[in-house]
Amino acid sequence: MRVFRGTRGGANTPVALTIGNFDGIHLGHQSMLQRLRESALPEALPCAVLTFEPHPREFFTPANAPARLTSLREKLELFASYGIDQVHVARFNREFAALSPQQFINDLLVRNLKVRWLLVGDDFRFGTQRSGDFSLLKQASERFAFALETMHSIEVAGERVSSTSVREALTYADFTRATRLLGRPYCISGRVAHGKKLGRELGFPTANIVLKRKRAPLNGIYAVKLHGVDAKPLPAVASLGVRPTVMDGAAPLLEVHVMDFNQSVYGRHVRVEFLHKLRDEEKYPDLESLRRQIAIDVENARTYHNSNL
Repeated sequence: MRVFRGTRGGANTPVALTIGNFDGIHLGHQSMLQRLRESALPEALPCAVLTFEPHPREFFTPANAPARLTSLREKLELFASYGIDQVHVARFNREFAALSPQQFINDLLVRNLKVRWLLVGDDFRFGTQRSGDFSLLKQASERFAFALETMHSIEVAGERVSSTSVREALTYADFTRATRLLGRPYCISGRVAHGKKLGRELGFPTANIVLKRKRAPLNGIYAVKLHGVDAKPLPAVASLGVRPTVMDGAAPLLEVHVMDFNQSVYGRHVRVEFLHKLRDEEKYPDLESLRRQIAIDVENARTYHNSNL
């Protein structure tokens, strides 16, 4: 899969294209990607996705932007796994936000990306102040001779699948519901980085994973599985939060303690699969109180894993 930063150049041949934020790449997104592949195949067109970085709501209202389900790297990895040939990552800035709907169509879709077939969601809006809609795209498709389709929302067990519904499921630690909406368990991936080694000092060394997002959709202590270290996933306990006992105003950090494991994993790219919430994050009066609680968390996670073998 080829990844292009921006939309100028890169598309040397006409493409079959879909557009969106694709946060989480849930079952609704996956249906769009499947339809994209099905339509591209008869015409031998590359399957292309246009997505945005940052999320438009992070640009317009950063304080109220939704928590990210997936980092950009995670999205790109998922796109590749679903058979996408090209991803164009448009930098969402003031210049991009100021594009008129006609500029979006003429310059971006037709001239730069050379769209031959286009699929959008039924709520897709584009251009300055979201003033472009499907009817405008329909007129353009007739003028520029590209095929156009819209896809309606997907429902699972009577529930509309959306990134919002996945976030809601994660907020309530309903991992069964999240898995149903995503079509896979919810995971966060990243590279293991060096930290302050406080976990080791407390007797519980952790793999520290820096989150490539301003807000995470989870907060608390969880029983998890760690992928990417051993041939099989390892049972573990994880803390995702701002560590209020040891730091004020810290950025969210994912810390994973693998039980009965003492190998170095620094620099490894790992994936953390969330299984069960043990408790909320709390602030303790001292490090000894924190150490005692971590010991309880480890035992509770061990009990969970042993009962779900």
